[in-house]
Amino acid sequence: MTTVALRHARVRYGPVEALHGVTLAAPGPGLTVLLGRNGSGRSTVLRALAGTVPLSGGAVLWDGADVTRLPAHERARRGLCLVPDRQAVFGSLTVRENLDLTAADPAPALAAYPQLRPLLPRRAGTLSGGEQRMLAVSRALLARARVVLVDEPAQGMAPAVAARTYELLASLDACVVLAEQRLPPALRGRRVFVYELRRGTVVFGGEAGEREHRRAR
Repeated sequence: MTTVALRHARVRYGPVEALHGVTLAAPGPGLTVLLGRNGSGRSTVLRALAGTVPLSGGAVLWDGADVTRLPAHERARRGLCLVPDRQAVFGSLTVRENLDLTAADPAPALAAYPQLRPLLPRRAGTLSGGEQRMLAVSRALLARARVVLVDEPAQGMAPAVAARTYELLASLDACVVLAEQRLPPALRGRRVFVYELRRGTVVFGGEAGEREHRRAR
């Protein structure tokens, strides 16, 4: 079992504090979803866990060990994969080259997303937004990471492809943390743990069904 967590985490962008003492934990294998509007801090939580933004206070924990000072590349080497919402692929490289950077055999990625096969010779920067998300997620699938952090994985995808994407992520034997504006329809009915963020603080933490019940009252 793998767990990543923040403990009283604070992050500043210049004079603005984006996270105000956030505490949360994401166990795996399984899905944890960070919910919130733009500016809520959900993307910053992913970056803090990945080490791409420094904390100004608090700690990042991985399996109970403090990794706050561990650089992002070392976290990646230990099995953490971050898929940001933008610039998640190498635009100047072809689709095949993007996949080759992650694994010697791209077959699992092409099985997950057959739509990528005819795009293999294309430069990734020329793909549509949904196609780039497919490529980015497929690279995460190939990485066989212990921790997978994905910011809006289905952005720009057709509904059927989006549903397939959530199925793929839910099937991973990893700690998977997704950042979303709202709970995707494909995840409703699944046992999913959610944290709702608002203006850099956690306003709810619990199972998705419990959150929906509270909102319905």
